Amino acid sequence: MKLKRLIHCLFLTLTTFGFSQSADEKLIRLQYKDTTTTKDLAVGLWANPLPMDYDQDGDLDLVISCTDVPFNGTFLFKNGSKDQNGNPIFDAPVKIGDGMRNVAISYVDGEPRVLGVGLEYDNFRRYGYTRPVGLYQASELLDLYKERFSDWKYVDYDNDGDMDLIVGIDDWSEYGWDNAFNEKGEWTNGDLRGYLYLLTNDNGKYRNDGKILAGDKPIDVYGNTTPNIADFDGDGDLDIICGEFVDRFTYFENTGSRENPTYAKGRFLVNASGILEMDLEMMRPVALDWNNDNKIDLVVGDEDGRVVFIENTGTVKDNMPIFMSPIYIQQKSQNLKFGALVTPFSVDWDDDGDEDLICGNSAGYIGFIENLDGSETPDFKEPVYLEADGKIIRIMAGESGSIQGPAERKWGYTTLTVADWDGDGLKDIVLNSIFGKVEWYRNIGTKTAPKLTKMGGVKVAWDKSGIPKPKWNWWNPEKDELATQWRTTPYAIDWNKDGLMDLVMLDHEGYLAFFERFKKRGRLYLKPGQRIFKNADGSIGNDLLRLTEREAGGSGRRKIEFTDWDGDGDLDLLANSENIEWYENVGETNGNTIFKKRGNLVNTKLAGHTTSPTVVDWDKDGKPNLLIGAEDGHFYYLKN
Repeated sequence: MKLKRLIHCLFLTLTTFGFSQSADEKLIRLQYKDTTTTKDLAVGLWANPLPMDYDQDGDLDLVISCTDVPFNGTFLFKNGSKDQNGNPIFDAPVKIGDGMRNVAISYVDGEPRVLGVGLEYDNFRRYGYTRPVGLYQASELLDLYKERFSDWKYVDYDNDGDMDLIVGIDDWSEYGWDNAFNEKGEWTNGDLRGYLYLLTNDNGKYRNDGKILAGDKPIDVYGNTTPNIADFDGDGDLDIICGEFVDRFTYFENTGSRENPTYAKGRFLVNASGILEMDLEMMRPVALDWNNDNKIDLVVGDEDGRVVFIENTGTVKDNMPIFMSPIYIQQKSQNLKFGALVTPFSVDWDDDGDEDLICGNSAGYIGFIENLDGSETPDFKEPVYLEADGKIIRIMAGESGSIQGPAERKWGYTTLTVADWDGDGLKDIVLNSIFGKVEWYRNIGTKTAPKLTKMGGVKVAWDKSGIPKPKWNWWNPEKDELATQWRTTPYAIDWNKDGLMDLVMLDHEGYLAFFERFKKRGRLYLKPGQRIFKNADGSIGNDLLRLTEREAGGSGRRKIEFTDWDGDGDLDLLANSENIEWYENVGETNGNTIFKKRGNLVNTKLAGHTTSPTVVDWDKDGKPNLLIGAEDGHFYYLKN
């Protein structure tokens, strides 16, 4: 009865919003109780916006395709009301179809036309993706490249009254993807490329007229070309704005005419704040007059599923249109969300007697999600970014911090635990990230009002054998530094119950290891990792518990939690999988803890990349229940 009441009071039916599961499973997606408020409009991982008047009531709705799990689908956000400034507030999403990759919207005589790869989805508002009509043999272009994205759009390029096609294609063949830094941290593979092709309408058939030039050279942006052609500067001809894989917009001014375009060398869009940038990566821009002021704006989907409005001011400076900085579009409150690839840890952060959430995510932030009522069906406050030393905490890879190269420069992949790391009675944060460096943030505030300062790396007293590191790391760790595998949870726990906070996590080779805490000349250090965890299913001599054998970009990525899941008095291991897998603690032998893999706790797939477990006890019955952070940035509850 408690579970039925929980579902009824706090949550809506999951399948309505793109999440399907077996009939006998009880996963619940967390939602806000107060749906009269607004939050950033969002889907899951990857937002591909298709703004249109879907219901033909005279205002612009947002249709968004989201291709990842578990929030897979094409969703309609209906334009419902306006805020005090006249900005639209959208209704909670309704799923209208499956998620579709590489869809793009064009406007022909004011009507929305949705195109896919080499095709158009006929009368999309009525038929969705069910009536594809071929336009061009896409393989003739795509087979030339190692592409990840291609965008196809209609435009009357030469003003002759018919619809030509422009095609943005990226090329990863030079860039590769993984493990190509030299010993100086220089990327030795090539750049990420993004080209733009013109397919001219020749009596109803499309002729490949090759790459579009700018400054006498082919347009070439940093991947994920996402082209938009419109009169951005108000001079009567068609200019080009392209997105890229990372976060910038490149503007190509038409210095020719409407009938015979000639494009100047590309420049990044700027405003008074500098280069116009998105908060994250893999953005998807769409050009249209969003606010009905006769200027062409940008509506842009971000990797974490949110969507921004970037307003065209109508001002032109140095022959370039000036846009405002991004503003997140709002929707009526629905799902609790913190970015993408969210990594929650349940803890009473503000010491008010209930369980809050401290979370990392793909963007590298740390968020505090306050439990507002401490009830069996908690109501949570909107996430806020935590600060250290007065600045928002954000870990980003930069040019050389990700083993997968500079295209990942804005990702951070923070994953963490909360514990009293220095023994002063206050809760601190122990953090790992895209770097694989374990750091901590000290609480210098109070129990009820935590305040953080950055302390750098945790300290390890390495022995004479040297300081280990993953063999693919181009950089060497500093003295006392713990350099382990990236994106894996540093689990702070007093494992040996001696009163000092230890660390359990993957070591540099992917084995689960115990880093014991001790005092040395009055200071706390960790001992080198000991591989004291064994796999009950392993053969003799090959039974150490290794949670990943993969290397470089495929390494690490493990999120863990220790709890007595089966109630037998010892600590079991929960780890990320398609959802969460359970390793049962089956006993100890000669100081080693033996785990037996029991498999996934549910059948429902929550991850293409990763999940992250934490345990909660909202009903205060002393039994651990599971909260899963999924890659869609949402939270899924499973009662034990």
